[in-house]
Amino acid sequence: MFNKKSWLPKQFLWRLTLLNVVIVAFFIAVSCWAIYNTACFLVDGFGTMNEEKQNLFNSTLFHYLCIFSITAIVMSSMIHFYLTKQLIRPIRKLIQSTKVMKRGQYPKPIEVSTKDETGQLISQFNDLIMQLKNNELHRQKLVSDLSHEFRTPLTNLNGYLRALKDGMIDGNPELYESLYKESKRLTNMVQQIEQLKEWDNVSQQTYSEKEAVDMALLIKQSVEMFRWSLKKENITVNIQTENIVVDVNSEGISQVVSNLVGNAILYYQGTDSITIKGKTLESDYYFSVEGPGQPIPIEDQDKIFQRFYRVDQSRDRETGGTGLGLAISKEIVEHHKGTIGMESVNNHHIFWFTLPFQKVNS
Repeated sequence: MFNKKSWLPKQFLWRLTLLNVVIVAFFIAVSCWAIYNTACFLVDGFGTMNEEKQNLFNSTLFHYLCIFSITAIVMSSMIHFYLTKQLIRPIRKLIQSTKVMKRGQYPKPIEVSTKDETGQLISQFNDLIMQLKNNELHRQKLVSDLSHEFRTPLTNLNGYLRALKDGMIDGNPELYESLYKESKRLTNMVQQIEQLKEWDNVSQQTYSEKEAVDMALLIKQSVEMFRWSLKKENITVNIQTENIVVDVNSEGISQVVSNLVGNAILYYQGTDSITIKGKTLESDYYFSVEGPGQPIPIEDQDKIFQRFYRVDQSRDRETGGTGLGLAISKEIVEHHKGTIGMESVNNHHIFWFTLPFQKVNS
């Protein structure tokens, strides 16, 4: 059966070739007309030919110019067709790959043989496919892990609640504490699922709505939300911030600060205090969270801001998170035209970000 869609690349090739033929034919015709008239005028001006020889010369010249024109048009069209066909071959492969994607499958990488614009397009397309494939694998793993982890606390809760209902066991503070922990674990996992929705929202936002914000106040308010957790873990915090008013999206930057401080508490290992700094550089506002934590291997430091990535893959979702917090923070900071990064030596880490500094005139 004739497939109209498969004919589209060929239609483009033929239209391009036809356009070239028309352009080449036009210029060859104009050139031949100019040559013919110029030659006839020059020969006639010599006065060495009678009318019969002049007519013979004119017809012979016209005949050869027609042959030359037709030959040039045919040869140039064939060469153009062949070269254009070779040129758009990667585009045809790209079209086939997009058709595979439309069917919900991931195509094989397209071989890149050039470094021109077409080669760069193919290379970027290959990278996109790889990123989408990795994201899908991480998503499937996350859903599988969460499904498995939901099963255990739900089974425990159902078993104990049924036993309490049937009077098979008596309630006591230890049992209620255990049930509370299981329900809290379920709540944490639901929050982690919500983070997936939050990622999609963050990716679509531009954070164009900005306002004048006192960064010292924003940082202190964000840290205050962790006051109970810090007291419970017996962690001291040293806050060093400058009172500078900066034009930012307060909700987004507050989320970044909370993510970095929360990670510092979640992965805290040691006795030193956590130091939080906020200061202005020449053209940027600099924020950092510094403190002891679990060692981060060198090979993982470049991947730590990737979506779903976790340093310790053996940690469950309750203790290790989804691997979205730092990725979301990176997205927000980059929407603000800023940069984010980390420095690590053994078990001492500094997570930081900078924002283009735009001080509001008072």
